[in-house]
Amino acid sequence: MTQTTEAAAVQRPPKPTRARVHRAWFVAAVTFVTITGAAAFRSVPGLLIDPLHVEFDWSRGTIGAAVSVNLALYGLTAPFAAALMDRFGIRRVVAVALTVIAAGSWLTVWMTAAWQLMLCWGLLVGLGSGSMALAFAATVTNRWFTARRGLVSGILTAASASGQLIFLPLLSWIIDRYDWRPAAVTVALAALAVVPFVWLLLHDHPADVGQKPYGAAEFVPKPPPVPGAARRAVTVLLSAVRTGPFWLLAGTFAICGASTNGLIQTHFIPAAHDHHMPVQAAASLLAVIGVFDVVGTIASGWFTDRFEPRRLLAVYYALRGMSLMFLPLLLGPAVHPPMVFFIVFYGLDWVATVPPTLALCREQYGEDSAIVFGWVLASHQVGAALVAFLGGVARDTFGSYDVVWYASGALCAAAALMALVIRRRAGGEPALA
Repeated sequence: MTQTTEAAAVQRPPKPTRARVHRAWFVAAVTFVTITGAAAFRSVPGLLIDPLHVEFDWSRGTIGAAVSVNLALYGLTAPFAAALMDRFGIRRVVAVALTVIAAGSWLTVWMTAAWQLMLCWGLLVGLGSGSMALAFAATVTNRWFTARRGLVSGILTAASASGQLIFLPLLSWIIDRYDWRPAAVTVALAALAVVPFVWLLLHDHPADVGQKPYGAAEFVPKPPPVPGAARRAVTVLLSAVRTGPFWLLAGTFAICGASTNGLIQTHFIPAAHDHHMPVQAAASLLAVIGVFDVVGTIASGWFTDRFEPRRLLAVYYALRGMSLMFLPLLLGPAVHPPMVFFIVFYGLDWVATVPPTLALCREQYGEDSAIVFGWVLASHQVGAALVAFLGGVARDTFGSYDVVWYASGALCAAAALMALVIRRRAGGEPALA
């Protein structure tokens, strides 16, 4: 056999099989379960603020600083993780990330000083979770799907909310019944439990199983590993920052993070507790947000396949800002119908911004979109980190969270205007070409 014939044989796909369900949907299912299992750690910070404050007498600002390190690293690690997946494969990167999350959560059981909280929950869990960030979902979507990308990105984004739905009530019950330490161990075990599924079932590319991406007309050979992951991530960033859409996407997503992970996920439970609402009741409300987040995000993915992403983002941010302005009036010792309405309304909008933001990254930056989205996600987490810290400082300074709710509502209104300014690329080469 000649060298040319051998090369052709390598690129030729196997004979198609009559599989009723495309393998891409199984990969998406494993990805969903993986993100759901890893999401356990994201349910904990809001539950830990009061127990750590009582046990160690740490200020809420100090605890918020550790959470902010976690959130910032969650975002800053994402673009490098996306590049590492191109170099070493999805399976290896995700398995290592889950193990690091488990180690960081487990080690908090023995901490006695605030710097240890920074190291374990801030550094280790932040680095591990950053590799499990939405750039992971973007990489899977881009590799395995040509059609239904908006829907799939919505489903995978909703996986994080599903984890919140499953673990928030459980972890709040454990903390209330026993202590915060068993809750930390539960997070570690949840992350470790997913590792075997990732290693056995999560294939890196459709070519690994001799299939085309879902919806593709032709077989796509697996690209060779891309060396220099860190260099590529930085190179893509340096190219993206020279384009206007990147700054608008990063700015809107920073506000998204500030008004979700940094604000509601971190400070809603202690804020509700300030109004004498039981912790388990507040945690249950946050879990209900997760229920409607799943619905809202999947619906947003469906909308993104059919409507202009810029206008969807503007509507989402405007509605979120309006809801936050009313929240200080709704908090109280009991759960009333207006609060339930807020939870449902806010839950539908929680991460509905992700599918249209990812679609705009794909439209603007083509093959580099997963890494660009990783950097956009980094801005999301920087915004979340700032509010996680400043929210705690505001509570220590003013004795309430009211100023934080109003400021976040105003920021969401600004994000709605920014989304409308993003220019469309109806055709032609991506912005980085």
